[in-house]
Formats: sequence, C-alpha cells, structure tokens
Amino acid sequence: VQLQASGGGLVQAGDSPRLSCAASGRTFSSLSMGWFRQAPGKERDFVASISWGGRSTTYADSVKGRVTISRDNVKNTVYLQVNSLKPEDTAVYYCAARGGSHSYTAMNAYDYWGQGTQVTVSS
Repeated sequence: VQLQASGGGLVQAGDSPRLSCAASGRTFSSLSMGWFRQAPGKERDFVASISWGGRSTTYADSVKGRVTISRDNVKNTVYLQVNSLKPEDTAVYYCAARGGSHSYTAMNAYDYWGQGTQVTVSS
C-alpha cells in the first residue's frame, strides 16, 4: 500500500485546511485509516482514525471538536479537516493504513505509512 499525503503548508492561526491522503496498491475499502502528527522534538501522536466503511471514527481528546476525519472510497482518499488552527498544531501530519474493519488508535496497529505533510501555523 502506498500513501501520499498532501494539503499542508504554511498557514495562519485560525485557518481550516483539509489534509488529504491518497492510497493505492490495495482495495481502499478494505483499509482502516488513521492520521497521526509529530511536532518538533516530540513523539508521534494519534489524531484521528476511521473504519473501512467510515461508520466508526475516533479522535484524540486534544483535537476533539476541531478535527473531522472522513473518507471517499471511490476516490481512494482519506481526509482530515482541521478547524481553527493554533500554533501548537504545527507538526508533520502522517496518514497510516491497515487492513481491518475497526477504527484503530495505536501507532503499532498500522502497517503502512505515508511520508507526511508539514503543517506550520503562524500566529
């Protein structure tokens, strides 16, 4: 499975970008997907995940209410809508995938990782 994340860049505090992650190499609807982020000097943390059919989603407490994960199984893409960005949201955002029907939160639950997209929030 190959994952290509996009949609990051230099943004202003308060902006609401949508990150995308395009998948290939396996039937997308058989994959559970997740988003993680890694801030400078910190460990990679869970942000959100979605089950293969999209019915089950899970969010980290730190972003709940500001982030929405969704997927389009026709376009083979998972999205992360991040609202009202703050400087502390600055990080490299990674998408991840694994086979399975659930919504997974642990890093070691995922088998495939994208290269990440940098989001830098200026105040």
